[in-house]
Amino acid sequence: MPLVYVARSAALTKWASDVGQGKHIYKLGIAEDEAAVKAAVAAGWGGESDWKLIQIKPVDELDEETALARLSRREKAIDPTYYPRLKGAAGVYRITLTNVQNSLLVAKAMTADEPLTDIKVKPKDIADYMIRNAIA
Repeated sequence: MPLVYVARSAALTKWASDVGQGKHIYKLGIAEDEAAVKAAVAAGWGGESDWKLIQIKPVDELDEETALARLSRREKAIDPTYYPRLKGAAGVYRITLTNVQNSLLVAKAMTADEPLTDIKVKPKDIADYMIRNAIA
């Protein structure tokens, strides 16, 4: 069963912030098993080796191209041909924090038990948002 994963690199985030892409840069990908995910994250992308796995989730019959296309409907993918540092690493996204906050706020509004308060977004929330949009 394929696994969809989200990873983040602090060094790549700093670089992206310097070139005007913002500081919420994440990589979404699909691998066949957990060993393949860990190997891919350890190898890294964009010339960085400090990638950390944020979230991993099993999915039914989903290929990487479809998942990236689905997520691209909501978020902006960073073009690896425009930025030579990414060297063909598909699936690197610039996440808009407002979209994640709105998604969490709507989910909170659907549950009547919790009051609507200001939401502080964590990397795990961003990873859940990316996976949810890549699957749906």
